[in-house]
Amino acid sequence: MTVLRLILGDQLNPHHRWFDQVDGAVVYTLMEVRQETDYVLHHAQKILAIFAAMRDFARHLRAAGHRVDYLAIDDPANRQALPANLDLLRDRHGATAFEYQAPDEWRLDRQLADYARHLGPSARMVDTDHFLSARDTAAALFQGRRRWLMEHFYRHMRRVHGVLLEPDGGPVGGQWNFDHDNRKPWPGLPAEPDDSRPRHDHGVLWRAITAAGVGSFGDPMADRLPWPLNRAEALAQLDAFLAQGLRHFGDYQDAMSIRGWRLFHSLLSFALNTKMLSPAEVVARVEEEWRRGVAPLPAVEGFIRQILGWREYVRGVYWAHMPGYDDRNALGHDLPLPSWFWTGQVGMRCLAHAVGQSLRHAYAHHIQRLMVIGNFALLAGLDPAAVHRWYLGVYIDAFEWVELPNTLGMSQFADGGLMATKPYVSGAAYIDRMGDYCRGCRYDRKARVGPRACPFNALYWDFLDRHAAALSANPRLALPYRQLARMDPADRKALRDQAADTRRRLETI
Repeated sequence: MTVLRLILGDQLNPHHRWFDQVDGAVVYTLMEVRQETDYVLHHAQKILAIFAAMRDFARHLRAAGHRVDYLAIDDPANRQALPANLDLLRDRHGATAFEYQAPDEWRLDRQLADYARHLGPSARMVDTDHFLSARDTAAALFQGRRRWLMEHFYRHMRRVHGVLLEPDGGPVGGQWNFDHDNRKPWPGLPAEPDDSRPRHDHGVLWRAITAAGVGSFGDPMADRLPWPLNRAEALAQLDAFLAQGLRHFGDYQDAMSIRGWRLFHSLLSFALNTKMLSPAEVVARVEEEWRRGVAPLPAVEGFIRQILGWREYVRGVYWAHMPGYDDRNALGHDLPLPSWFWTGQVGMRCLAHAVGQSLRHAYAHHIQRLMVIGNFALLAGLDPAAVHRWYLGVYIDAFEWVELPNTLGMSQFADGGLMATKPYVSGAAYIDRMGDYCRGCRYDRKARVGPRACPFNALYWDFLDRHAAALSANPRLALPYRQLARMDPADRKALRDQAADTRRRLETI
């Protein structure tokens, strides 16, 4: 009896139960397929980093004594789709059984479930042994409730996993959330830590990818790619963050600056989402830094909330509302993405930096994604499905289970408020408060109308005006709607006209 076991590109966990012992009757397979490179247009670094890590994982398995059949992107036998390749490999090895780990994306889950159903009892799915909650944990927790709140889920997860708790079960420090302490602009000191990640030359792999006809965008950095190849490099990256970044992470997690593209963020999301690292070990290591007195509680709590709370929560939202969540468009937005989403050539300094950084590094932190790029897309009325596809393609850590709720729900409010209690929109004042983008910009952050007025300002008030029927009853928007109601009608019309002009010339702002 030979068992064929499939490992997807985001299942690179060497500690999975499958690998506890070597069994000559088991053949592991990893595949580089056009099915996965082509379903959206991906950033070159994302394709490179995943394929390089898959190849390294295959080497690790072979070195440990496991049998591996690896289908490279340019292998003439590669049929470029999972089911067809699985048929090929089952025949090649005379496999009588098929096993796979639970996919994190709905489309792959359905595809492999259908494939396994066709095979019958000889096929089975096992857990990835990665997440701290089940797919349906959030749905079960909020069953019967009209509104889901991440904070409620987060506190539940803290209690279940015993994280940052006093002996009596209460939160350490007397409160669950220190978010109010974590919203400071970065003054330039302390200095951004050096990026000590090893650089890799993936030139040969990149040439194979392009020769196979795979399309992409962004800077491939094929000769100096810094994303980790394996668990050892990911652990070294975690160590560096704990030593250099964590203590300042809380203060500056929302800060933005021309002078630093990553500031004190860990950049661990790629390693986590490909399962080189487990969320449990990352949370434990971060909590230990506080217990040893190395990092302050607000920084530790803020980071843990991203992993134990938000990451697990958005996964629960995803599985509770797929399929169909990706089609939602509650506000009816339909404008196409301007071409500068793929070039970074835009006159607004904040967008030029955030989009340009995304194209250069395949990375932007959460405030750049939410309050610069996402904020503009929502205010301008860009098609949320197109915004979703861009986010899914451009970011190194973007897999649909985590990206879709964050983009379509949190950022674009296309789910009508399931993910977010209000649209995350602002004028230029917020962006100026949290960073230095406005300094030296050709637009005036304080002006609402006129040729030099920052587009965020008129777009913000026009967004509220256009969507008053849907949003004016939202208690979290009561203040701006009162301000809007008090505006002189002529001023209100001037804002509408300014915003309409901006939306007509999105290509040239």
